Amino acid sequence: MPVPFTADDTTRLRDTFDQVVADGATPGGVIAYGTTNARPQFLSAGQVAPECGDTEPGQDTLYDIASLTKVVATWPLIGQALDAGLLDLDAPIRDVLPPMNSETPSGEATVRRLITHTSGLRASTRLDHYRGADLPLHELLCREPLEVAPGRHRYINRGYILLGLALAHIHGRPLDQLGADLWGTLGMNTTVYGPVARTPRVAPTEQRIPGAPRTWGAPHDDNAGLLGGIAGHAGVFSTPADLAVYAQRLLAAHADGDEHGLGGWLHASLVPHAPIEPGLDRGLSWILAAGGHVAYHHGFTGTSLYLAPESGRYLVICTNAVYGGNARTKIAPLRVLALKTITAT
Repeated sequence: MPVPFTADDTTRLRDTFDQVVADGATPGGVIAYGTTNARPQFLSAGQVAPECGDTEPGQDTLYDIASLTKVVATWPLIGQALDAGLLDLDAPIRDVLPPMNSETPSGEATVRRLITHTSGLRASTRLDHYRGADLPLHELLCREPLEVAPGRHRYINRGYILLGLALAHIHGRPLDQLGADLWGTLGMNTTVYGPVARTPRVAPTEQRIPGAPRTWGAPHDDNAGLLGGIAGHAGVFSTPADLAVYAQRLLAAHADGDEHGLGGWLHASLVPHAPIEPGLDRGLSWILAAGGHVAYHHGFTGTSLYLAPESGRYLVICTNAVYGGNARTKIAPLRVLALKTITAT
């Protein structure tokens, strides 16, 4: 049976959330939490942003989820492609990209290596450096030499950019359309690839240049922006309500024990592939904690998604903490508490 959150759990989460907002870590945000057998619960704090007046964040506020795109779009689409026989985890990525007529050292990286951040590809990704190039992006990326030998964990966005390009190629359809079909099937009716219209229900992110317009409705990630907002590593916008639906669907599918579909894919993804640091490993896309009993992922903008399949618990954090700059250290206390809370049984 799923293990519900206790009153003490929610009190600590609310108090810590209120404190990080009071400390200026983020204008505000929403926490969604719950179990597979109950309606999602929501905690909100602060405001969407000063640009949105007195609008308070809620379960339908749309957030740039940044690298949560990796586990909300790319990861489930890879699982579907594997089930359909369109991908092989241990085949080189070049095999599922348009033909290339050159040496492709980075193209030899397998899907498994890319999805686990163990490919050895260059870690720094600047797609603006390819402006004016004659070759298509997938070939430019695949022609790059490896930076290190494969096997060691290094967080690399370009691997997921390649995975997104591969998914579009094997299906013959744009990645945003593949995502829309997936999310529609799951009941995530407001999750989309950006850009989206600027409204008070859309959380603005960072002002990159003083005096310039704040990023609002467009992806915060520069590389995703150069790809029109549609990429395998970033670019998706979602709401706390939709992410709660997603978490519930994943946990319910996992509990069903079916070796196929999202449940089987999640089960396979909870196997450690590479150590990140003591106590944390990388599975297939997900970070694994508590001996593999908890899977989670963060987004640079200030978002997080936590799953505890054995206890049937999930927890979602949606903030625009990057509003004032680097969000990682600013909301660390909330993320630390979230992991501790989701791990407790």
